[in-house]
Amino acid sequence: MTIYGTALLSLCLLVGLAAGRLIGTALGVDADIGGVGIAMLLLIGSYGELQRRGWMKPPTEAGVTFWGQMYVPIVVAMAASQNVLGALNGGVMAIIAGLTAVAVGFVLVGVLVRFGSGGERP
Repeated sequence: MTIYGTALLSLCLLVGLAAGRLIGTALGVDADIGGVGIAMLLLIGSYGELQRRGWMKPPTEAGVTFWGQMYVPIVVAMAASQNVLGALNGGVMAIIAGLTAVAVGFVLVGVLVRFGSGGERP
């Protein structure tokens, strides 16, 4: 059933957020450090393990796939909005760092396309 996929995602999220809080506390920061990323890694690992053991039935697999596809764009959008707010509040240095990262990304896309196509231009 699809609900089992949702339950697996929820369990991974709760464990990941708790682990992120523990990491934050250990570092002396009052924040969640990497909880959502830990949750995604737990989901990927548990999904693979359940599939390997043959416990992942097609309806459950459909539930995990659906929420996995919904989960990633939502998390990326949340992180992007936090990064923009942090950059605007962080001053000029944060904006310069962001623009530099984007510029390097644009340059590397060209390099990777050239190497990925065996030196031939597409």
